[in-house]
Amino acid sequence: MDDVCEGKDFSFPSQEEKILSWWDEIDAFKTQLERTKDLPEYIFYDGPPFATGLPHYGHILAGTIKDIVTRYQSMTGHHVTRRFGWDCHGLPVEHEIDQKLGIKSREDVIKMGIGNYNEECRGIVQRYVSEWEKTVIRMGRWIDFRNDYKTMDLNFMETVWWVFSQLFEKGLVYKGFKVMPYSTGCKTPLSNFEANSNYKEVPDPEIMVAFPVIDEPDGACFVAWTTTPWTLPSNLALCVNDNFVYVKVRNKFNGKVYVVAESRLAELPVEKAKKGLPDGAVAASEKSNSKPKSAGGKAKNVDTYEILDKFTGASLVGKKYVPLFDYFKEFSDVAFRVVADNYVTDDSGTGIVHCAPAFGEDDYRVCMENGIISKGENLVVAVDDDGCFTERIVDFSKRYVKDADKDIIQAVKEKGRLVKSGSFTHNYPFCWRSDTPLIYRAVPSWFVAVEKIKDQLLENNKETYWVPDFVKEKRFHNWLENARDWAVSRSRFWGTPLPLWISDDGEEIVVMDSIEKLEKLSGATVTDIHRHKIDHITIPSSRGPEFGVLRRVEDVFDCWFESGSMPYAYIHYPFENVELFENNFPGHFVAEGLDQTRGWFYTLMVLSTALFGKPAFRNLICNGLVLAEDGKKMSKRLKNYPPPSEVINDYGADALRLYIINSPVVRAEPLRFKKDGVYGVVKDVFLPWYNAYRFLVQNAKRLEVEGLAPFTPIDPNILQKSSNVLDQWINSATQSLVHFVRQEMDAYRLYTVVPYLLKFLDNLTNIYVRFNRKRLKGRTGEDDCRTALSTLYYVLLTACKSMAPFTPFFAEVLYQNLRKASNASEESIHYCSFPAVEGKRGDRIEESVNRMTTIIDLARNIRERHNKPLKTPLKEMVIVHPDADFLDDIAGKLREYVLEELNVKSLIPCNDPLKYATLRAEPDFSVLGKRLGKSMGVVAKEVKAMSTENILAFEKAGEVTIATHVLKLSDIKINREFKPPSNVKVEDIDAKGDGDVLVILDLRGDESLFEAGVAREIVNRIQKLRKKAALEPTDMVEVFFKSLDEDKTMSQEILQSQEQYIRDAIGSFLLPSTLMPPHGVVLCEESFHGISNLSFVITLARPTLVFNSDALVALYAGNPKFAHGLQTYLLMRDHHNLKAEFQVGKGKIKIDCIEDQPPVDVVLGEHVFLTVGDYFSSTRGSH
Repeated sequence: MDDVCEGKDFSFPSQEEKILSWWDEIDAFKTQLERTKDLPEYIFYDGPPFATGLPHYGHILAGTIKDIVTRYQSMTGHHVTRRFGWDCHGLPVEHEIDQKLGIKSREDVIKMGIGNYNEECRGIVQRYVSEWEKTVIRMGRWIDFRNDYKTMDLNFMETVWWVFSQLFEKGLVYKGFKVMPYSTGCKTPLSNFEANSNYKEVPDPEIMVAFPVIDEPDGACFVAWTTTPWTLPSNLALCVNDNFVYVKVRNKFNGKVYVVAESRLAELPVEKAKKGLPDGAVAASEKSNSKPKSAGGKAKNVDTYEILDKFTGASLVGKKYVPLFDYFKEFSDVAFRVVADNYVTDDSGTGIVHCAPAFGEDDYRVCMENGIISKGENLVVAVDDDGCFTERIVDFSKRYVKDADKDIIQAVKEKGRLVKSGSFTHNYPFCWRSDTPLIYRAVPSWFVAVEKIKDQLLENNKETYWVPDFVKEKRFHNWLENARDWAVSRSRFWGTPLPLWISDDGEEIVVMDSIEKLEKLSGATVTDIHRHKIDHITIPSSRGPEFGVLRRVEDVFDCWFESGSMPYAYIHYPFENVELFENNFPGHFVAEGLDQTRGWFYTLMVLSTALFGKPAFRNLICNGLVLAEDGKKMSKRLKNYPPPSEVINDYGADALRLYIINSPVVRAEPLRFKKDGVYGVVKDVFLPWYNAYRFLVQNAKRLEVEGLAPFTPIDPNILQKSSNVLDQWINSATQSLVHFVRQEMDAYRLYTVVPYLLKFLDNLTNIYVRFNRKRLKGRTGEDDCRTALSTLYYVLLTACKSMAPFTPFFAEVLYQNLRKASNASEESIHYCSFPAVEGKRGDRIEESVNRMTTIIDLARNIRERHNKPLKTPLKEMVIVHPDADFLDDIAGKLREYVLEELNVKSLIPCNDPLKYATLRAEPDFSVLGKRLGKSMGVVAKEVKAMSTENILAFEKAGEVTIATHVLKLSDIKINREFKPPSNVKVEDIDAKGDGDVLVILDLRGDESLFEAGVAREIVNRIQKLRKKAALEPTDMVEVFFKSLDEDKTMSQEILQSQEQYIRDAIGSFLLPSTLMPPHGVVLCEESFHGISNLSFVITLARPTLVFNSDALVALYAGNPKFAHGLQTYLLMRDHHNLKAEFQVGKGKIKIDCIEDQPPVDVVLGEHVFLTVGDYFSSTRGSH
C-alpha cells in the first residue's frame, strides 16, 4: 500500500475528479455492464426530465437515490441497464419558443408553418444536455447518456401509437368534451396536476344577479351569485340544492321580490330609507362591498326584507326564468330552467348557482344529466383558444374574457339585474408556464376511460411496495379512488400526434398501431411522425372512393401519456425486445418526487393496468421536496440556496450524496438544505473513516520501516479465531453492518443506513483503533500486530464495499490502495460483489462492548462533574448490573480497556441493584390523571408509599392493584437513586446511570496513585511535542528526559516505578539526557515547569548510532585512528539501509571499503548499537 497524507491535506473534490478520469480510462460503467450481462435482469425505469432547464437539487436527490439502488443491485448479482431519458415534447418546450418568437396565438403558429415551429422546438429540446450530463456524472451516477431515450425518437413515438391503439381496441378510448383548467397564455388545456401547481392570492369581482321567474305572481327573481361575470353570457341554467329551504322575500324599501336559500338571506344587500324622505319613498340602494357579518346581517335584513313564503329546493326544479342575454335563445326549449344538485352548498353565495356548461366541470355534468346539453353533440363554447369571446357573443366579441368582466357587470346593471357587487380576494390557479390566470373551459378531447378500470387500479396498487408506505396507502390510494377519465389529447403542435384517421362524416375511424400500417394504408413512406411530417397523409375510405379520404385528427398526446408509456417505448416494445420486456415486467424499481403521485406514478399505473392488468413497477421510493435553508422554495431569483456546483467543489459529491440521503427527504418529508450540513458529513463521517484507514496504512508501512516483512493480510478464516476480544467484537460488528445494510437496502429504506454506518465508524475509530493502538503499533509483538492490522484491513475493506453504492468515489479511493496489499482482487470496487454475511455474529459481545462504551461515557461524566481530569488516576469503580454474563465480560476480557481508558486502578462488578440504589415509585400523572379522576389522590399516596419489596414484585409481575385500580408498568415511574455506602462520605463517591447500568466512582485521592498521574502528564507532554515537530506515527524518534529540579530523587523514583507504563505509551525507553551522543540530531526540545511540582526538559532526537569505543579500538589491534575512521564511515551511512544490512547479515556486516584500513567484521550489540535505546537496554541487562 502507498503512503497517504493527513486528513487535513486530503481534498475530497480533487480525489473524486481523479477517480472520474480513471473510470473514464477503464470505461468502468460499460465494463461493469459487460461483466454482469449474463446475470438476472434488474429493470429500473428512469423518469425523463426536460432538458430545457438546468438540473437542481431535486434532480440530484432523485438521481442519487436511483444510483444507490442500482449500484447495490449490480453488486448483489444483477445486470442493471441504466439509460437516461429525456422528455422532449409538450408545453415547456412550446412555451419557450412562443416567448422567443413572440407567438401570441394559435394563428401565429399556423402562419409561420407547423413545420418551422416544430423544428424550432426540436432545436431547443437538448439545449442543456451537456450541463445535465456534466452534473449527473460529477455526482458519481453511472447511467448511459450515449444510448439514452428521447420521447421524440421515432421508435419511442411508434410505441406510444401502439399503446393508444391497444386502449382503443379495448374500448377504453372515447371522444367527448371535458371542462378542464385552460391556459389562455399557452392556448391549451392543462391536466389537474399542472393546474394545481401555481396558486396566487388575487382579487376577483363577486356579484349577485337577478333572474326573473316566468309566470310568478309577485314578480320574484332568483338571485344567483358568481365570481366569474364573464361566464354570464353563456348561462343556460340555475341550480339549487333540493334539500335546502328557500325563501321568497320582499324588500320593504324598493318592493323587489327575491328568492334565495334561507340560510343565505343575510347576504342580500341591506337598505334603509334616507332621513327627510316621505314614507314609502325609495332611497338609492346601498351596495355593500363586503359580506355582512352573519349575525348582524340577519338582524338588519329582517328590517330590510319581509318573508313572503318558504319552500324546498325540490319544489323549484323545472321553473323557467328570463335569460340574462339572448346569445343562446335557440336553446330556450330545453334551457333557462332550474335544476338541482348536491354540489350547491350554503357556505357562500345565495344557495342558487348559475350554470354555464362550457365553463365549469359541475355545470357541464349537471346540464348533461338534466338534458340541457347532450353527450357527443357539439357544445357551443363561446370563448376561443386565446381566451377571447367568439362572434356569437356579439357585444363582447374578440375581447379577452377577464378584461370583459367590468363591462359585463355594467351591462347587467343597465338591464336592472344587478343585485349586489363587490370584490373578494381568494386563491386562484395560474398557468405554471405563462403565469396567466387559468379559466375552466370545455375542450373537445380524446379520453382514456380510467373510471372503467378504477377497481383494477386499486388492486394493482396493493401489489406494489412503496417507501414510505403512507404515500401509497393514503395519497396515491386516494388519488386512484377519485380517478377521473383522462383527457389525453392536446390541441397543440410539438408532440406525438394522435394516430387517429377519421372520415369527413365521422363514420369511419382507423387507428394506426405502427408506422408499417400507416405506410401500407396510405402508400406514403414515413420516416418521422411529427405533425408536419404526417398531417398531409390521407387514407382512402374502405367504403369506396365516393366516401372520400380519412384525415388525421389534429391533436397531439398529452406528454404525460408519453412518459407513462416509457416502460414499453424506451425499448420499442412490441416491435423489438419482446423477450426482455415480457420476462421482466413489471419493472423492479422507480424513484421520483412526491409530486409524481399525481403525475408519472399515476400515468405509469393507468397505462400498465389498461394494457396488461398489472402495475408498471414493483418497488418505488418517493422523495420529498428540497427547500432552501429558510424553508422557502429554492428560487434562482431570490438566490436563497448555494449552487450544486459550489457545494460539490467545496466538499465533494459523496458528502452531498450522504447528506441528502441521511435526511427526512428520503421519507417523503421536506429537507431544508444547509451547506453546513454537507460540511458536517465530511467532518463526522469521512474524516474519521479516512483517519482509521490512514492509521492502518501508516502501521502497515512501519513494519517495512522496521525491516520486517511487508504487510499482507492474514487469511480471514484464521482471523475469525482470534482470541482478542476486540477483534471478535469488530468482526461481529462488521457482520452486523453487512447484515443490516443488506436488510435495509433489500427493503429500499436508504435513510436507515447512514445513521447505522455513522455509529459503526464511530465504534471503529473510538473503540477498535483507539483501544488497540499498542497492538496496531507493534508494541505487543509482531504476530499480534499483524493480527490486529489484518483485522482492521478486512473491516475497512468490508465497510468500503458496503458503502460503495452510497459513496462511490471515497470507497474507490480507499479500495485502490487497500487492494495493493492483496493480489487477487477486482480492478474497481464497483466490480466487487456486495459483502455476504460470513462468520459468526456475536450478539453478546456486541452488547457487552456497547455497554462498555456507555460505562466509559458515564464515568467521564462523573469525572467532569467533579473536575477530575482523566490524567488523575482514581482508585476504584463499581459496575452495577443484574446480567451476570455482562459482568463476567466487563470484569474479564474487557476489564483492561475500561481501566486504561478511565485511568482507574480497579473494577468491582456488582449484580445487586439495591446495594447502591434506593427505589422510589411515582405515579405517572399524565397517564393516570384522566383515567382515575377523583381517585387519583388516594392512588398517588399509596404508590409513593410502596416499599422496595413491593416495587420489585411489581416490576416482576408487570402490574399491581391499588385501591381497586389495576396499574401497569406504563402507569408508574420507578426512580433508582444512588445510595452511597454508609462508611463513605458523600463527597468522596458519585454515581451515574442510564436506566440500564450504574457506574460508581471512588473519588478519594491516594498517594500510591500520584506517581501514575505524573507519568501520564509526562507522556501527554511527549505526545504533544511529537505533534509540534509534525512527526508521523511511523517516524522513529528517541526521547530524552532531563530534570530541572534541585532534588532529582522524586523524578527518578517516578520514572523507575512507572517505566513500563511510559515505555508502552511512547513505544520506547524514556532515556536520561546524559546518554545523548555528541553527534545526535535534535528534532524538538521543550522545557516544562510546575507539572505536579516537577520541572523538566523533553528532547526528541533522530535515532543515532552508539559506539563501544574500546571494542572498536580492539578490532584494529589498538589503532584508535582506524577506530575513528570506522565511526566516521558508519555515521555517514543511511541509518535505515544500515539497519537492513545488519538484518540480512544476522547482526554482522563486513566493512572493507575504507581506504588504507584493513577489512573488519562489525557485530551489532558488541561494537555498535543502532539506537541509544538499544545501548541503554544492553547496559541495564548487563547489570
